[in-house]
Amino acid sequence: MATEGEYESILCVKPDVNVYRIPPRASNRGYRAADWKLDTPDWTGRMRVTARGKVAYIKLEDKISGELFAQAPVEEFPGITVETVSDSSRYFVIRIQDESGRSAFIGIGFGDRGDSFDFNVALQDHFKWVKQDNEIIKQSQTPDSTPKLDLGFKEGQTITLNIGQTRKKEKPRPQSTGGFGLLPPPPGGKIAPPPSSSGVSNHNTESLTEDEDTGCLLELDSSNSNSVLQSNPSADLWGDFSTPASSLPTTAQKESSSANWVQF
Repeated sequence: MATEGEYESILCVKPDVNVYRIPPRASNRGYRAADWKLDTPDWTGRMRVTARGKVAYIKLEDKISGELFAQAPVEEFPGITVETVSDSSRYFVIRIQDESGRSAFIGIGFGDRGDSFDFNVALQDHFKWVKQDNEIIKQSQTPDSTPKLDLGFKEGQTITLNIGQTRKKEKPRPQSTGGFGLLPPPPGGKIAPPPSSSGVSNHNTESLTEDEDTGCLLELDSSNSNSVLQSNPSADLWGDFSTPASSLPTTAQKESSSANWVQF
């Protein structure tokens, strides 16, 4: 029960609630709202759910004057003080109690399902807090038997710290993307020329000069033949068929003529 000096907190307020007289429970199947006279409630007023310490109070009060009609102290939920009916979520059975200790069971109902949901959640949250508070008190009273971890320094124990010493990170070498990558340049930044052979260069030079001389002779021969043809275009290269054979050049004359061209 609540002790003196504890403050009272308000958990939930609903302006409209109906109160019904209910018949005694016939069996253990639970209460049914269909057995009540739902069209003619016995009392209508306001409901306030408060808490003082670990005990919750359901107070039924007059809407205008605020006069207390009945109240139901709730020490546990769910429990015998507040029970739900089996055929609806908007109706409950509560046990009211007066100052002399007499108690009775009455039925209450809400016109909106949201009001009944808020009433149910307010009681659940309060007793969830009560359960957590009891566990904290129980843990504080129970001595801790687990071994404690000692992280302190033993006598004569020292520790060394290296501050400001960082390792230099090595730069990664670039990797070639293809199968045949190029080698990096030498440290000096200059590339040495490839080795050359004197004998090979001289041989190449001589072959180039010989080719150039032969080409010049061939060009000169072709230019002279062209000039001869252009100077006498009407002359027949083979001569006249009527010319006697003695006038044609002999083979020895042709060889001497070609030798003169080569000497030039």
